[in-house]
Amino acid sequence: MRINSALQAAIDLTAGAAGGTACVVTGQPFDTAKVKMQTFPDMYKGIVDCFVKTYKQVGFRGFYKGTTPALVANIAENSVLFMCYGFCQQIVRKIVGVDRKTKLSDLQNAAAGSFASAFATLVLCPTELVKCRLQAMHEMQLSGKIMQGQNTVWSVVKSVIQKDGPLGFYRGLSSTLLREVPGYFFFFGGYELSRTFFASGRSKDELGPIPLLLSGGFGGSCLWIAVYPVDCVKSRIQVLSMAGKQTGFMGTFVTVVRTEGVLALYSGLKPTMIRAFLANGALFLAYEYSRKLMMKQIDSY
Repeated sequence: MRINSALQAAIDLTAGAAGGTACVVTGQPFDTAKVKMQTFPDMYKGIVDCFVKTYKQVGFRGFYKGTTPALVANIAENSVLFMCYGFCQQIVRKIVGVDRKTKLSDLQNAAAGSFASAFATLVLCPTELVKCRLQAMHEMQLSGKIMQGQNTVWSVVKSVIQKDGPLGFYRGLSSTLLREVPGYFFFFGGYELSRTFFASGRSKDELGPIPLLLSGGFGGSCLWIAVYPVDCVKSRIQVLSMAGKQTGFMGTFVTVVRTEGVLALYSGLKPTMIRAFLANGALFLAYEYSRKLMMKQIDSY
């Protein structure tokens, strides 16, 4: 059966949703530690200290604060990302003047992923803002920046609407774009390069689960190494704006470097790298296998 563009988009969107779910389930505790260490670096000596203090103060559920918006964020982002990735691959084929069935090079796939991430940012920013605020809520209360009570998804959503209106959900949009567009170039580039390495002349579609896990983990690691300081600034803007007006990207960046030093931009890097490898390995494994399964089912009709 010949697959039309709309059906292909639906397959990519569904497979992306499966990948996003696997990503959150695998990496949420490390993502929570990352946000806490980025926004309040003075409170934690390292990843172990962050995990121990979080467990003592809030319990095991503290590691899964913000899971609901994280699931919404990742499912929405990866659904849109992988759907647009397919469209952007076709655009790249037109730009370079090749047939729509021609396999793109690793560099061309990286460019397509970078283009696609700009669209995914529009659905990611609002849900990630809610997620980050929930994850750092305990620290915001401890530091006296906010009063008790904003500890549910609905209370955070209501607070944003009351203080800033609907556009308040797009706090940190410019820094999210600055992270996503170059970051996903390295993400898809690293993933495709790694798959090429493991394929060793064979078709990439023949790769088993272990090479896919390792390739996804490598792609995720490339993304975060490239854009981590930008993500740190984004987290601060989204979390600290709860307490009042927060300066934009450049203002926050300059303030952090001037008052805390360049290394403050790398607070929480260790849990991020652990999460990046595990979560993105799971993401690509779930994406590739669910996509193959759906394609096989359609081909059988």
